[in-house]
Amino acid sequence: MKEAGAKPRGTRTGFTTGACSAAAARAAAVGLVEGRVPDDIEALLPNGQRVRFAVQDAHCEGAADGRVLSARAVVVKFAGDDPDCTDGAHLTALVQRLPGRAGCIEIAGGEGVGVVTLPGLGLTVGEAAINPVPRASIEANLREAVAGLLERDGLRVIVSVPQGEEMARKTHNARLGILGGISILGTTGIVKPYSTAAWRASVVQGIQVAATLGRETGRPVVVLTTGGRTEQFAMREYEQLPPTCFVQMGDFLRYALDEAVAQGIAIVVIAGMVGKLTKIAQGESITHANRAEVDTALLAELARSIGAAEVDCADIAASPTARFAAERMAERGLHLAFHQALAERTVHTLCDPETGRYAGRFALQVLVCDFDGQKICEARSQAHDGNLAAQPLAALPGTDDDED
Repeated sequence: MKEAGAKPRGTRTGFTTGACSAAAARAAAVGLVEGRVPDDIEALLPNGQRVRFAVQDAHCEGAADGRVLSARAVVVKFAGDDPDCTDGAHLTALVQRLPGRAGCIEIAGGEGVGVVTLPGLGLTVGEAAINPVPRASIEANLREAVAGLLERDGLRVIVSVPQGEEMARKTHNARLGILGGISILGTTGIVKPYSTAAWRASVVQGIQVAATLGRETGRPVVVLTTGGRTEQFAMREYEQLPPTCFVQMGDFLRYALDEAVAQGIAIVVIAGMVGKLTKIAQGESITHANRAEVDTALLAELARSIGAAEVDCADIAASPTARFAAERMAERGLHLAFHQALAERTVHTLCDPETGRYAGRFALQVLVCDFDGQKICEARSQAHDGNLAAQPLAALPGTDDDED
């Protein structure tokens, strides 16, 4: 990767395995058309940014008529200051021409890319662990870069990662039912240093800014999100709030909430999806995948509380993912009730008058969205003492969110 300028260690962002795979695939596809894979390639990230990546180990293979039938390109992942076991991984794309199959793009996994063996990941059992956003990114880059080729032929992309199986041993992939390698991940294309002191400091700083604004405007509120997708969801829900009220806390729940208390913020909103909310509900203060596992027994308990069949509760308890529980409850028509129970348990864990670490410190609202960023439900802590913190968010000065 070519960086525009050096940044202090602890603050450098990197690129996801999905972004690197898409860049490698784009470079290889250009090689099919031009007969030579370029030394670097500008690729489109899922978040709309364009980034230039260095390309290594390029190779083209042709046919007797002079056409290039397949091309290979490698992009080496740079993870920035995130302590990621895939930093330095060689994301390799082999792109093959599919003669006569105009417009068709097939994406498969090769060496070092895991295979999905259990449900609950949003991927089909038996297919490569290449998540939906990276798949869409690979396809978008190919359709943009070699549109003319696709008018005549199709393309098959095989993503591989040498040493990927060894890297996967440092992750929870096997526990999640992803065997044989790493996952190709990323919803924005950018890796932020969520696991560093610098990122924790940025969360604290963001809350301090929100608190300052709240004191000036009479809106003492901060909206905490677990990532870009949940932030976009929360911003749609509360579009009347200025952007400074929204803080991506990542996995650092405790740092965020402790700072909200220190700053005297009256209302805290947490927006999340089933996985992170489960970890919060079970009492985890750091929700990173390497720090805490999902308590599927808790999810089974919640399912049981809304009337789910015992066989479903047993399957949920035995599954390694929260997503499995959400999907099973959706199949049974209990989707809304399940997420409502989870939201209420999250509020209880944080704000219960007897056991909650943050009881009486602020009014809490939990917003739940699905994997497409659409709202499912919400839950709120009980009002207390007539304080401003007891007011619903919609009632704060300058807001008119009547539908929430």
